Amino acid sequence: MRELIILGTASQVPTRTRNHNGYLLRWDGEGLLFDPGEGTQRQMIHAGVSATQITRICLTHVHGDHCYGLPGVLSRMALDGVQHPVYLHYPASGEDVVQALVSVASPGIDLRLWPHGAGGPVAPGLEVRPLKHRIETYGYRLAEPDGHTLLPKRLAAAGISGPDIGRLQREGSLAGVRLEDVSVYRPGQSFAFVMDTAQCSGAEELADGTDLLVSESTFNDDDASLAAQYRHLTAGQAGSLAAAGNTGTLVLTHFSSRYGDDVTALADQARATAGSATVVAAKDFDRIPFPKRRHIVP
Repeated sequence: MRELIILGTASQVPTRTRNHNGYLLRWDGEGLLFDPGEGTQRQMIHAGVSATQITRICLTHVHGDHCYGLPGVLSRMALDGVQHPVYLHYPASGEDVVQALVSVASPGIDLRLWPHGAGGPVAPGLEVRPLKHRIETYGYRLAEPDGHTLLPKRLAAAGISGPDIGRLQREGSLAGVRLEDVSVYRPGQSFAFVMDTAQCSGAEELADGTDLLVSESTFNDDDASLAAQYRHLTAGQAGSLAAAGNTGTLVLTHFSSRYGDDVTALADQARATAGSATVVAAKDFDRIPFPKRRHIVP
C-alpha cells in the first residue's frame, strides 16, 4: 500500500485545527515519518497510525516545528516494543539538536542515526537535495526503479510460463525471447517532500517527474515579500514548482496561521500556476492515496 497520512499542516504557530508538521508516507513495507513537529505522537493516535509502522524518520531541518515531536515518537516506539531498526535521517549541521532530542527519549529501540551533509542518496531509493532556508535544509525524494509490466497473451504466445517467467525477468531474455517482446515499459513511481525553502534548483530537482509532491505553501502570493524575507514559498510558487516538474498531484501544507483555517485562496493561487497537476490543500488527518501509475509507454 502507498498513501500519505497528514498528521499536521501548520507552520510555526499551530491553530485550533492545525497541528505542527507531521507526515507519514506508507510505501510498500516501509513507513517514512517526515518532520515530526510538537504533538505528533497524539496526532498519530487520532489518525490511527501505529508507531510500529515507522521504519524511517526524515528531518528536513532542525527548526522546532519540524522536529520537537521526535522524543515523543521515539518514546512511543520504545513503549510499543518496536523491534525493527529505525533510521533517522537529518542534516549533519543539526547534530547537537538531534542528539539532545534523542537523549530525552525513552531508550529501548534500535535507532540508527544517518546524518547527511550534501545532496545525494541516503538509503536505497531515497535521496536528498539541499534547499534554500535560513539554516541548512534538505528535501527528500523517494523513487522506485523503472520496470516492465508483463503481458500474459504475449507470454503465452511465446511459450513462456511458470519459473521461466522469473528467469526472463532476471536475465532479460530467454530462448530468443526478449523481455521487451512480452511486456511494456512501466515508469517507476516517485514522491518528493519539499519544506521550508525559497525557490531553488534543489527543489526543482526533487519535484522533477514526481507522481506525488508535498510542498510547503506558507504564504499567499500577496505576501511574497514575507516569503522572500523568511525563505519560504508562496502558493503560486509551489504551483509553479509542480508545473515545472510535471507533477501528478501537488499537496500543499505548512500554512501560516495568519490565514486561519480557510486556505481556499492559497489553493486557488497554486492551481493557477500548477499546470496539469491536481492540487490538494492538506488538512490534518487527510489520507491521500498515491496516484495511479502514469500512462504506460509501449
